Amino acid sequence: MRYELVIFDNDGVLVDSEPLSNTILAAYLTELGHPTSYEDSLRDYMGGAVHRVHDTVLERTGRRLPEGFDEEFHTRVFAAFARELEVVAGVPDMLAKLVAEDVPYCVASSGSHERIRVGHHKTGLDRWFPEGRVFSAQDVGRGKPAPDLFLHAAERMGVAPEHCAVVEDSPLGVRAARAAGMDVYGFTAMTPAAKLGTATGYFDDMGQLLGLLA
Repeated sequence: MRYELVIFDNDGVLVDSEPLSNTILAAYLTELGHPTSYEDSLRDYMGGAVHRVHDTVLERTGRRLPEGFDEEFHTRVFAAFARELEVVAGVPDMLAKLVAEDVPYCVASSGSHERIRVGHHKTGLDRWFPEGRVFSAQDVGRGKPAPDLFLHAAERMGVAPEHCAVVEDSPLGVRAARAAGMDVYGFTAMTPAAKLGTATGYFDDMGQLLGLLA
């Protein structure tokens, strides 16, 4: 394989969480007086850290979200994860092949460490991602589309950015990977390739990924 490190986004790439979390986010924002559809939530917030929600609402309305917004949102999301969250099809087989080929990998997510761990525990992915392979926007000052998180993950894993491949499913994530000087492969199961910007390549099935990385 021509890459020394594969960096995975989490939501929508490893766990099928985007439909759940964006449905909940849209409903909660609407409940708080900020009418938001599911499509609005995907367009504006998919791939971003929760501070992006605060910043966007404040910029558009001049109003701040309530102090307990993050805690309540995550409580609702984690409850949905416990009921319904599933691993993205093909991910365990793909990870097993990376291990068999001795290719280093990690996850770099806009979600909190708690959110990553809750999702991985529910889906069984925790066996593939021990603590040293998990990086969150909590670890850096700025979330995606800034490159900070991907650069942090690469540094911690001991690999230069130009030798990294990122797997993303959101426009924000693709922009962040490009800003970090990394190749990025767009997973199009939810987001059409045309919306993923200047990705290095595109795929819609996890079984196709290793062929792109070879």
